[in-house]
Amino acid sequence: MIITVTINPAIDRTITVDRLAFEDRAYILSSADTPGGRGINAASVIHSFGGETRAILPAGGSSGKRFQDALKKCGFPVTVVPIHNQVRTNLTITDRHGLTVKLNERGPELTKPEVADIEKAVKSVLKGAGWLMLCGSLPPGVKPDFYAKLIRAARRAGVRTLLDTDGEALPRGIEAGPTVVSPNQEEAERLLDTALITRSHTLEAVERMQQMGAESVVLSLGSRGAIGSFDGALFEAVPPVVDARCPIGAGDAMSAAFLWALEKHEPRETALRWGVAAGTASAMQPGMKFASFEDTREVFERVDVRRVD
Repeated sequence: MIITVTINPAIDRTITVDRLAFEDRAYILSSADTPGGRGINAASVIHSFGGETRAILPAGGSSGKRFQDALKKCGFPVTVVPIHNQVRTNLTITDRHGLTVKLNERGPELTKPEVADIEKAVKSVLKGAGWLMLCGSLPPGVKPDFYAKLIRAARRAGVRTLLDTDGEALPRGIEAGPTVVSPNQEEAERLLDTALITRSHTLEAVERMQQMGAESVVLSLGSRGAIGSFDGALFEAVPPVVDARCPIGAGDAMSAAFLWALEKHEPRETALRWGVAAGTASAMQPGMKFASFEDTREVFERVDVRRVD
């Protein structure tokens, strides 16, 4: 069982236009609202791959009601913690060529009792779980050590953790010693306050994150694949060149497929290959859609994984 936590979920509104051109008119081709947030996206991918998962999230207000109604169609179990404020809406505008603009609301402010209720909900399902995924930004009212506390609680329960966040929650979480930390390049650059331009830069970044406390690191490099560091062994996964249509959510698919493969007891370099395949295949989809297992498997066969000496 893989538990995902999305403390700042969103209604993802995806608008596809004929072209994105600033200071000029564009025509809307389609519009769709889906329940989103990194943990929910990850749970969707895990479920579609046949994995066992549960998503935990807060929701409130009229938008929260619509959000929960939409979640019922996802097919996997969900624990919803009631809150007073509305669920935020994130806007993604993309054209037929893959040019994308993403606009995110910061999210509702949570009260201390609401945060405590979320922590309680997470701890109540740790028994018997294999992994706890801690995903996404922290909304107003949540202290930066929120994920760090859950990482420690999971360790006491014998549950492995994957941390996928940004901002101050990232270094605080890494210091708590997650099993895996999985930032993208931009998040790693902000964390380490350095540009990752060359291959040696990315390898140094992975080493620094492990020195900060992470047991393993999966550093996503977008269309260039990912670097994985496991027990001192470095692996590089390079995807095939594809026609990307919308990269939003590809990182969520990568983390999800990586853990799905580990839950199937695949070697970590194979899990890294599955992760890169899922991220690549999802980037080929229009809008906020995730690739099927069949499409991901086709890309998996073309992902090159090599050990870095």
